[in-house]
Amino acid sequence: MRLEDGIASRSQTATSTTAEPDGRATRWLRFLLAVASGVALAAAFPPFGWTWTVPFAVATLTLVCKGTRIRTGALLGLGFGLGFFVLLLQWVRVIGADGWLVLSLVEALFVAVLGAALTLITRLRWWPLWAATLWVGVEFARSSFPLGGFPWGRLAYGLADTPLAALASVGGVPFVTFVVVLAGNLLLWAVVTSGRRLVVRLGAVAVAAALAFCGALVPLPTDGNGTATVAVVQGNVPSRGMEALGRARTVTRNHLAATEDLMREVRAGKVAKPAFVLWPENSTDIDPFHDLPTRTIVDRAVQDAGVPILVGAILDGPGPNYRRTTGVVWDPTTGPGQIYAKQHPVPFGEYIPFRRQLLPYIDRLRLVGRDTYAGKEPGKIRIAGYHPGLVICFEIAYDGIVRQVADGAASQFLTVQTNNATYTGTGQPQQQFAITRLRAVEYGKAVLVASPNGISGYIAPDGHVVAQSKEATRKVFVERVPLRTQPTLAARLGPVPEWVLALAGLAALAVAVDRRRRGVEADDDELTWSTSGGDR
Repeated sequence: MRLEDGIASRSQTATSTTAEPDGRATRWLRFLLAVASGVALAAAFPPFGWTWTVPFAVATLTLVCKGTRIRTGALLGLGFGLGFFVLLLQWVRVIGADGWLVLSLVEALFVAVLGAALTLITRLRWWPLWAATLWVGVEFARSSFPLGGFPWGRLAYGLADTPLAALASVGGVPFVTFVVVLAGNLLLWAVVTSGRRLVVRLGAVAVAAALAFCGALVPLPTDGNGTATVAVVQGNVPSRGMEALGRARTVTRNHLAATEDLMREVRAGKVAKPAFVLWPENSTDIDPFHDLPTRTIVDRAVQDAGVPILVGAILDGPGPNYRRTTGVVWDPTTGPGQIYAKQHPVPFGEYIPFRRQLLPYIDRLRLVGRDTYAGKEPGKIRIAGYHPGLVICFEIAYDGIVRQVADGAASQFLTVQTNNATYTGTGQPQQQFAITRLRAVEYGKAVLVASPNGISGYIAPDGHVVAQSKEATRKVFVERVPLRTQPTLAARLGPVPEWVLALAGLAALAVAVDRRRRGVEADDDELTWSTSGGDR
């Protein structure tokens, strides 16, 4: 049914006694489909890994929003977003059910804006293309705002095991999102379009399939120039959940013991001697510069290893009210040296926004302790003659922070110090590890991950998992890591693809808004859900 027919149908059914109930049923069907498709999208991410749901889920959101009012589209987008984020972020329940639901709602509001925009953009020609650009724009917005943004759940992060992942080396993570949304909406267009020959519809399906699998033709874009032998130590922690935030010296002793076991195997000739050892974030949760017992443990580990250790240390200051989450290069001869301080502390996890206003009402926030002071310099580390790029924990999800240390000659490989102990058994460590795999592909560099109790591992430059630990166990890897300094195309382009795609989406939306204001009818491909008036 065309738009003008829908308008006529609405006026003709104004006196019908059956029109309004049918309209309500249609709106409920749309909403339930929106929520269900959001849940299906969440199932594409670890720990479920049903990646095939991604193009169909995003296409379903377009389907239910197409042809509705703007406010209805916003409601449908909100339902989709809640279905997606409530399931995806269920690991936040460890902190508190209220935080889990509030965070899910905030992120779902961005999808509500997307739903409203889809109601307009689908009235233009080439709407599958504009819908894909809108997804990129919305992901950019929620990765940036508020409080520095929260990029968890970007579509590309659920596609590490698909051919599409290789496209990250071409245009970065946003380009992967763009391609998968375009593929899904082309399939939708082939189904709902009217007045098109079968060959045209089959052509759209063929293009969608080509987009889905074209990453298989993308070669590993970087060449090797040597290797480095590095040890990754996962010492384990004595508990899980919120209890894992305590027992600081026990965690440090565990990493000392694991390192000593490693070096006994090295001296016995069972494993190769590493050039340096990577410890995880919070492997020393008490400042080793100010606490003698903690410093003694670290010194003992470094002396026994006989090589530098990149220690994940919590340092005091600046001043009495702050702390820093850092990676410290600790040399067996010269002692502690270069320090990288985490640039993006986690709101409500490592610092409390609006502390004075919130603490009197939310006593649980006192568990955060002192606010983490954000570092200002990128993690360009020099250790044992090598140049690894260092990011800490959640920073791996932020494009700009990773780009600082992964761009071409800035580093030879990447290291990630993380602490997922709070979220053991929730699926969060698997989700973060999948993000890390996308980063390896994006920059064509190997990545070493160290966590106190998992997931630690070694990821090859093509995203292949070479070694991976289980959670809540002690594990040590000694890996021969390829060195890469040749930049991928994504590294050369930087944020340009995301900017171009997001601006294209905004421009298309502006055109759609102007057409609506001037009362210009939809171009083609209208989809009507009900002949009794529906929700137009």
